[in-house]
Amino acid sequence: MSDCCSVNANTEAAPAVMACPVNGARSKQVDMLTVKSLVRQLPLEMPNTQYYFCDSSDCEVVYFALDAEAPRFCREDLVVRVGAKETAGAIPICYCFGFTRQDIWYEILSTGKSTVAKRITAEVEAGRCACEVKNPSGKCCLGDVTRTAKDRLGQKGESKL
Repeated sequence: MSDCCSVNANTEAAPAVMACPVNGARSKQVDMLTVKSLVRQLPLEMPNTQYYFCDSSDCEVVYFALDAEAPRFCREDLVVRVGAKETAGAIPICYCFGFTRQDIWYEILSTGKSTVAKRITAEVEAGRCACEVKNPSGKCCLGDVTRTAKDRLGQKGESKL
C-alpha cells in the first residue's frame, strides 16, 4: 500500500487525541497538509500548531487547533463535503476514487456483496491514492468502507464483502 494509507508517526509532543471544544467529541490529530489542502480560505498567517479532526455528525466544526486562539474550520469552510458529518444525499466515503456510501449500498442491493474495498485496495497498491490531501480525516478510507459494507450487509442479514 502507498504511504497515504499507512499510519504516520507524529514527532510533535501534542496529544494524539483531543476533545472537540464545541461538543467534547474525541478527535484525532490531522496533518497540517490535510487542513491546508481542504480549507477553502486559510488565514494569511496560519499558526504553527497541531490541528484535530472532529468527525461528530452533530458538530459543525471539522478542524480545531491545540492552540485555542487558532482559527477553527467548519463544514462550510471546506472544499469537500465531510462524509462523517453528512446524513443525506450522496455521502462521500472514498475521496480519492469518488465512492459514496450509496455506491456500496446499491452494489449490495443489486449483487448481494460489495467489491468497493477490493477496488480501492487495488488502486492504493498501484499508488493512486492521495488520502492525506483529499480525505478530511487525512486517513485512508478503507476502514470506513469496510464498516459501511458490513453494516449494510448486516441489515440485509448477509455477510459477504
